[in-house]
Amino acid sequence: MKQKEKVFRELYSQYRQHWYLICLRYQPSSTQADDALQNGLIKIFKNYHQFDQKRGDFKSWSSKIMVNENLMLIRKNKSIFAFDELANSDIPHDTSEGAIDRMSMEELVLLIQNLPDGYRSVFNLYVIEGYSHKEISELLNISVGTSKSQLHKAKKMLQTEIQIVL
Repeated sequence: MKQKEKVFRELYSQYRQHWYLICLRYQPSSTQADDALQNGLIKIFKNYHQFDQKRGDFKSWSSKIMVNENLMLIRKNKSIFAFDELANSDIPHDTSEGAIDRMSMEELVLLIQNLPDGYRSVFNLYVIEGYSHKEISELLNISVGTSKSQLHKAKKMLQTEIQIVL
């Protein structure tokens, strides 16, 4: 048992920041990100015996658990279904070249956190996690068209916010 605890402490030390950044991207506040991290850690350590090195590396395996835990918490709070809250808004979408390069990681994460829940979920799954629109539609129980629309609106909203910040 002591050896297992030591391994878990080392894994936590190595991946905590990575896991926490995943949670910050999906959750609208650091308090909710802390909760998501805690729940995800429990699942990672509880299901560690299911990890198979032959199928991939630990970082990818544990990241997928963190993403799924964040999606589950969003669903639990029923905020994922607010996909059309900005459906009719007209958001300008012109940004200067290299604007993101001038932003810190904290500023960028904060902008992503401030997206409406549906936009934020689709944006993270597509842009950051690399899921296809078909996979996103299945994960979130929405249509492929809704996924594409939410991604487009999230990008436009981020572009507007980047202009304001810079």
